[in-house]
Amino acid sequence: MVNNKYALITGGTSGIGFELAKLFAKDGYNLIIAARNEVELNATSEEIKQQFGVEVITISKDFFEVENAFDLYNEIKIKGIEVNVLVNNAGQGQYGEFTETDLKRELAIIQLNISSVVVLTKLFLQDMLQRGEGKILNLSSIASKVPGAWQSVYHGTKAFIQSFTEAIRAENKDSGVTITALLPGATETDFFNKADMTDSKAVQGKLDDPADVAKDGYEALMKGDDMIVSGIKNKVQVGMASVIPDSVLASQMYKKQAPVEGEN
Repeated sequence: MVNNKYALITGGTSGIGFELAKLFAKDGYNLIIAARNEVELNATSEEIKQQFGVEVITISKDFFEVENAFDLYNEIKIKGIEVNVLVNNAGQGQYGEFTETDLKRELAIIQLNISSVVVLTKLFLQDMLQRGEGKILNLSSIASKVPGAWQSVYHGTKAFIQSFTEAIRAENKDSGVTITALLPGATETDFFNKADMTDSKAVQGKLDDPADVAKDGYEALMKGDDMIVSGIKNKVQVGMASVIPDSVLASQMYKKQAPVEGEN
């Protein structure tokens, strides 16, 4: 049964975002899916509508440009839609040593992973607080807990998101608004292709299932948890990171995320 509530999901056409979209639709939420690729948006919309019978609104936006986050909010307001759940899922990384990577791309990643998240969170959170209800799920990462050699900017952006999410949750305690961080580990998505990271040692083994990650995040959000680390091995890694000095963690990550020998 459709419950006349709307969940807005950025980057909801693939990976964890797509799996989250299906979970919300299964529970009767109408969806607003925002991503760059119109073909993928249309395909996702048709699949979810056919499977779950909910309304799916697609909006093509490139969140590498922060102005588009403001535009998305305004378009939704003009449509007269009340967003009950915001999922800030869109994000990218870039693989390589910092002195060798593309600075302009890294600045765009900061806009995507941080600035657009801040804009959407502030604008929709203000609306939720006025109503006294709402939910926000921010895609953090276990990368937020570890200095990430070979992915220094990406890990830095996720450290921001984790700190930011915990801070605004504390500010809005008992407001009726739930704010949750989801911390996946290496997951079977297109992230590593987009980050030019397929040669890294870190992604040669078995990766986590995005459906399992999404389920963990969805359940934590609905329970009102502050954060959830998805997967046992990731929980262990985060636990160890809390007691190991950052300098040691950074050295470990340099070895762990280095290219496979013979690859570059």
